[in-house]
Amino acid sequence: MSWKLVVLAGLVCLAVGLLLTEKHDEGLELTILHTNDLHAHYDSFEPWGEPVQGGVARLKTLADGILDKDDDVLFLDAGDQFQGTLFFTVGGAQVVADVMNELEYDAMCIGNHEFDRRPAELAALIEQADFPVLSANIDALSDADLMGMVQPYAVYWFDDKPVAVIGLTTESTAYASSPGPDVRFLDAITTAQQMADELMGEGVDVIIALTHLGTGRDLELARAVSGIDVIVGGHSHTLLGSGEGADGPYPIVEVSATGEPVLIVTAHEWGKQLGRLDVTFTDAGLVKAYAGAPILIGESIREDRGMLALLDEYRPSIEALMTRVVGSTNVDLNGERDDVRARETNLGNLICDAMLWKATGLDATIAIQNGGGIRASIPAGEITMGQVLEVLPYGNQLTVLSLTGAELVEALENGVSQVEEGAGRFPHVAGVRFAFEPSSEPGARILSVEVWDADSDAYVMLDSDAVYTLATNNFLADGGDGYSAFALAPDRYDSGWLLSDALAEYLEAVGSVSPQIENRIGEGTSESE
Repeated sequence: MSWKLVVLAGLVCLAVGLLLTEKHDEGLELTILHTNDLHAHYDSFEPWGEPVQGGVARLKTLADGILDKDDDVLFLDAGDQFQGTLFFTVGGAQVVADVMNELEYDAMCIGNHEFDRRPAELAALIEQADFPVLSANIDALSDADLMGMVQPYAVYWFDDKPVAVIGLTTESTAYASSPGPDVRFLDAITTAQQMADELMGEGVDVIIALTHLGTGRDLELARAVSGIDVIVGGHSHTLLGSGEGADGPYPIVEVSATGEPVLIVTAHEWGKQLGRLDVTFTDAGLVKAYAGAPILIGESIREDRGMLALLDEYRPSIEALMTRVVGSTNVDLNGERDDVRARETNLGNLICDAMLWKATGLDATIAIQNGGGIRASIPAGEITMGQVLEVLPYGNQLTVLSLTGAELVEALENGVSQVEEGAGRFPHVAGVRFAFEPSSEPGARILSVEVWDADSDAYVMLDSDAVYTLATNNFLADGGDGYSAFALAPDRYDSGWLLSDALAEYLEAVGSVSPQIENRIGEGTSESE
C-alpha cells in the first residue's frame, strides 16, 4: 500500500500549498474499497434461505489481500456501524473502534445510527478511532461532547496528488435518532458544494463524497453539485451490481451540474459485500476510466485469526445475555427489513401486544411501534434474551401518552407517508386497525381507522374528538421518525421500562406464542377478511 498522508480540514491550505509546488502531468489510478451499514454484524451469518456470508474476520482477510497487493487504495466506510447486534449492545463505541481500527479504515462518514446512544457515544468512537470520522453538514459546535471533534473532510496524498474525502450525513438524523438539541444538520447538497468549492480553490481536483444519505439523495447530489467525482454511499442499504435483485448497476454513472461524470457506489448492508471501485482520473481530476464490482464475502474466504481473537474478548458478555430463554414461538417471527417497513408482520404484532400488555396498568389501549426499530427475525423454537435484544437493540423505553383520534390519524398518516421508500416510520399497531392507499398522496393515504372496544369485544370506528391513551417507545414519543403529533402530547409518562424487557416479560408470562397476521393493517379496507 502506498504512503498516504491524512490532513484534516483546517490544515488543508498549508499542506496543499506545499505539495502542489511541483506540476505532475500524469493522472491518478485509485482503488476505493468501501462498506456501509454494517450495524455491528461482525460475525458471519446465514440469512433464511441464503448461504453463509459476511463477518469482519473474512472482511479483514479480503481487504488485507487488496491493501497489501495494490498501490493507491482508500478504504472507506459510509456509516451506521452502531446498532444491530449484541456486539454493540455490550461493547458500544469501544467494539466499533476496535474492529474498525483492526480493519485499517482510512475514513468513516457519520451515519444516523451513530447518534442512537446520544452524542457522547459518538464522541467515544471518534476519540478511539485511528482514522478520521467525517461529516461536513453536522454542526456540533454547541454540543459539549462533540465540540471540535467532527471534521468535515480529510485530504490524502497518492504520489503527491491530493484526494479529498467529504463526509455528508442524512438530515433526517435530527428526528431519526437521538442527537440532542445542540447538534444541527445542515442541507447536505448546499454544504457539499461549499466544501467542493473550497477544496478546488486550494488545488484539490479529485473529490470523493462519503455519504450516509441514501442512493436517491446521492443521485440528487451528483446532479446538483460540481466538483465531486465519486460518491461512496450508505443509509438506504441499496444493492448494486449485475446479480439478481440488484437495484442498479455498479457503479451508477450520473452527470454533474457542469456536465462531468460522477460515479456512485454503495455496498448493500451488514458486511455482505466489500465494494471495489478502480478509477483512473485525468491530471485535471476528471473520471477517465473505471471498473469494479461488489465482492461477495462468502464462506470460501478464510477468517483472520487476529480479528476472531478480538471478537472473542466480547463473547463472554454476549453469551451471558444470549443464553437465557425467555419463551418460545411455534412459528417463525418475521422481522425482515423489507416487510416491517411496508406491511403488517406477526413479529410487529407480537411486539405491540407486549407493549400494550405491559402498559395495561397505565390505561393504554393502543400501541404503535415503528418498523425501523425492529431489526431481526426469530425462527420457530425457544426464544432467548439475546434474540429479543437483536430484534430490539436500541434500548428504547416504553412511554405512554394521550392524544385525540384526529391526532392518531395524523400519526398514522406520517407512518405510511414514505412506505414506498422503505422508511423506518412504518407503524405496527395493537388495539387499533387501519387501512391505507399507498398510491395516494402522502398525508391523504389513511382510508379508515378503527379501535378495539373491550365492552363490545369488537372494533369500532375511531372518534376524532375522543382522547386515547397510547403506548409507544420514547423515540417516537420525542417526535422521532416524524411523529410530531406524539411530541406535542400534553399528557405523557415515561415508564423507564425497556421495550426489550417488556417483550421478554410478556414472553415469560405467556410461555409460548403463535402470532399471526390479523389484518390490523390493510390496503383499501379495514374489515377482516
